[in-house]
Amino acid sequence: MKIVSVGRPTPVSKTISHRLRSQLVYFAAPAHAQDVPPLGENEYFFRLGETQKVLEDGVIDLISPLDTANMTEVEITEEQEELLEWLAANELEHIRLELD
Repeated sequence: MKIVSVGRPTPVSKTISHRLRSQLVYFAAPAHAQDVPPLGENEYFFRLGETQKVLEDGVIDLISPLDTANMTEVEITEEQEELLEWLAANELEHIRLELD
């Protein structure tokens, strides 16, 4: 799978693993949030400020479906960090997944 930008050209696409694809929801804004544009199938929106914050902190907060009252801080993986760095460096927010 590869990631391409929606609405603005990028010099390169980014290939990602199937595992990372399943983790994109950890970093993407909710599809129906106020500042998120309409999303098509296999599209995600990453707020640039949030992407940069996760990179600075090196962690994400996860909420367990079994215990929604508490969050767990989880260190991001090298693969996740590489993706977020690519998004931030190219100032990408709206992306689409495509099959290679």
